[in-house]
Amino acid sequence: MNKNKTTIALRDIANARSGDKGNRLNIALVCRDPAHYAAVAAQVTAQRVAAAFAARKPASVMRYDLPKLAAFNFVLDDVLEGGVNASLGLDGHGKSLSFLLLDTTLEIENDPLRPHGVAVK
Repeated sequence: MNKNKTTIALRDIANARSGDKGNRLNIALVCRDPAHYAAVAAQVTAQRVAAAFAARKPASVMRYDLPKLAAFNFVLDDVLEGGVNASLGLDGHGKSLSFLLLDTTLEIENDPLRPHGVAVK
């Protein structure tokens, strides 16, 4: 591990909200501090999100960058077992699946003014 970096869970620096349209999952990921946008952009790629959701076998994962909002939108196809009307799954809407993404770890630069890179409240 690099001494100048800290490994953290994405949930420590970002919020997420998910929704669905048929068998398509949409996850909005928003950095709490715009200073973390570059680290998230570099490490939370469409490929990495596809790997996080591998058990659900996404047909495709697209990432849309929203730099002025320090946010991203991920669209995952074919991960909701057919969608709310076709799935027997407990979460056919995909509302809780944003937590799977927020469990992803990443490295951020150490900042002496922000322990673990998270804003002090």
